[in-house]
Amino acid sequence: MAEPVDIAPRHDRELVIAHLMDATPEQLFKAWTTPELYPEWFCPKPWRAEVSHMDLRPGGGSQMMMYGPDGESFPNGGVYLEIDPGRKLVFTDAFSEGWIPNPDAMMTAVLTFEPQADGRTLYTARVGHPSLEKKADHEARGFHDGWGVVAQQLEALAKTL
Repeated sequence: MAEPVDIAPRHDRELVIAHLMDATPEQLFKAWTTPELYPEWFCPKPWRAEVSHMDLRPGGGSQMMMYGPDGESFPNGGVYLEIDPGRKLVFTDAFSEGWIPNPDAMMTAVLTFEPQADGRTLYTARVGHPSLEKKADHEARGFHDGWGVVAQQLEALAKTL
């Protein structure tokens, strides 16, 4: 089971989760970069996510829809900023594909997958926000619990890949 690790934010607009996971960096990266796998792990259940577009290159866009158990739907899109296969994935909703600015931007995420000597991976998600208000909103909407549950689901799936 993914073991939480306490890692401090680097600045006052950042939220962080980190877990030691029983999966390789390559397995975790594959789960993050395979659209068909998102319904299995991306949202805390009973929510689910479906990816409609994933152009995995710097500047490439992504689009998904998250669905709630009571018929809710929440679109989520953005662009990839940096991709280091098996090691790092950086994306933001500050832009949509074609570098079109998003006036309602919420975050930029930096995900790292660091192999450990014991065979596990240190998975770290650093999520920066454009303002303290947006950080507080993200935190109040359950960032730590939600991303923590998703980390458990991610590990369970990644181990099978």
